[in-house]
Amino acid sequence: MRGERAVLHHVELWVPDLARAEASFGWLFPALGWTEFQRWEAGVSWKSGGTYVVVEQSPALTGPHDRMKAGLNHLALHAGARADVDRLTGEAPRNGWRLLFADRHPFAGGPGHYAAFLENEDGFEVELVASPATG
Repeated sequence: MRGERAVLHHVELWVPDLARAEASFGWLFPALGWTEFQRWEAGVSWKSGGTYVVVEQSPALTGPHDRMKAGLNHLALHAGARADVDRLTGEAPRNGWRLLFADRHPFAGGPGHYAAFLENEDGFEVELVASPATG
């Protein structure tokens, strides 16, 4: 890794229904400023800087995603200022996401951590984090 920063290159999420996943992730990533990167029959990806996220309906999928089992629990994404987190939280239900931990929102991650925890129909969770400097 000489001369390179250790940053995330990409994440690939296998989903049971591409159209359903694209409806929720296809709203979320552009709303966060990510751009569509690649598209093929079984998948699509979005990119921000040098990092991209793939959503793919793979024929090798063996079961539904369960964030409570070993594996991916959630993606935490920078969402801008607190006002951006609030706006996205308000738009999320119309775009396939439901708010988790509503009784503790927006401080479900702790008193100094302003964020929204959202889950889509397939059980994938995202955490939209407000930047302390902006919010």
